[in-house]
Amino acid sequence: MPIIKSEFKPAWWLSNPHLQTLWSTFFKNRPAVETQSVRIELADGDFIDLAITDLKDKPLVLILHGLEGSLSSHYATPLIDQLDRAGFDVVFMHFRGCSDELNRLSRSYHSGDSEDLSSIVAAIKNQFQRSIFAIVGFSLGGNVLLKWLGENGEDAQTKTAIAVSVPFQLAHAGERLEKSFSQVYQKHLISRCQRKYLDKFKHKDSPLDVKVHTLNTFYSFDDQITAPLHGFTGADDYYQQCSSRQFLKSIQKPTLVIHAEDDPFMWKHTVPDEDELSSKVQLELSQHGGHVGFVHGKTPFNAKYWVDDRILQWLNSQLDQ
Repeated sequence: MPIIKSEFKPAWWLSNPHLQTLWSTFFKNRPAVETQSVRIELADGDFIDLAITDLKDKPLVLILHGLEGSLSSHYATPLIDQLDRAGFDVVFMHFRGCSDELNRLSRSYHSGDSEDLSSIVAAIKNQFQRSIFAIVGFSLGGNVLLKWLGENGEDAQTKTAIAVSVPFQLAHAGERLEKSFSQVYQKHLISRCQRKYLDKFKHKDSPLDVKVHTLNTFYSFDDQITAPLHGFTGADDYYQQCSSRQFLKSIQKPTLVIHAEDDPFMWKHTVPDEDELSSKVQLELSQHGGHVGFVHGKTPFNAKYWVDDRILQWLNSQLDQ
């Protein structure tokens, strides 16, 4: 069945979706991993930075982060370390401007930036002479991944894929993040986006005439900054074109989508119906888990992170397919 019930059971001390969401951010151990930084020059004169483990001709996994994420995100180095120990090569892709250096162009990245993903997939093939076994995307990165898979169908250059806590309908996410405690996440993320915009245009003119500090919701920020910088007519146009839900039916590579029904970044009805999924997509739904949370374990001192183990389990199941 395209939609299955997840085996994940939340820790009794983290049954609340916000606790699930926030626990990993503050308390998850982030092991140091040895990676090499590689800069990929893009055709438009910009660049994307990759963090790469010591490549040893093992199955290669490409990881995509979420909004304002990076190698320091709570899900990044723990997964890289686990995959490396399990016998996988790993490439972590920073979206434009998300590594230690702001990107060169006025544009940045967005939730439907599948062209940049295509550029990196091509670079891995042409510059590293490697094929991609799997792509794993978190949140915004998961939305980009599912859109890319749907756009490319059989031609998608990966054997399999995994997407975690995806905002399938971007307009829904914008609405949800204006409600109740979820406003905390919006405030945090928008402040980071505002700060990055101001840093980028500190020493050069912005093509936009906006007062960025007044744009305190995702809708206003996307309408006045994200959309015009990336060729959309406004937030509604951006959300309509880039929401991944409409691309799920066209995916032709085995794809696992992991999602919690209590994800505080979107509504329960944001989740696609079974008839919206291709036969290659398995949507694994849990009742609890928050946003990129999925924490279990008997005590806070023995917290375990189910989603990392589930990703590895899926990858191993695809090795012999």
